[in-house]
Amino acid sequence: MDHDATLAKVIEIVNETLELGDGVTLDEATDLKQLGADSFDLLELVTTLEDEFSVTFDDDAATNVATVGDVVAAIERARS
Repeated sequence: MDHDATLAKVIEIVNETLELGDGVTLDEATDLKQLGADSFDLLELVTTLEDEFSVTFDDDAATNVATVGDVVAAIERARS
């Protein structure tokens, strides 16, 4: 899966997990906490992403993702 496909899937999962609805536009710079994500939401998001992409994030990646772009980068690192 290339970068753009990974980004699109991450955006879809973030929308679903945080129940954002259709009116919210996300990109790589979107800050997850500004979307209202608390620590429980972020944990749920990380778990969902690990399952969806068949990866395991290291502790740093799991706790330091702040933006959608950070999530995509963590997935790409976990795949390599």
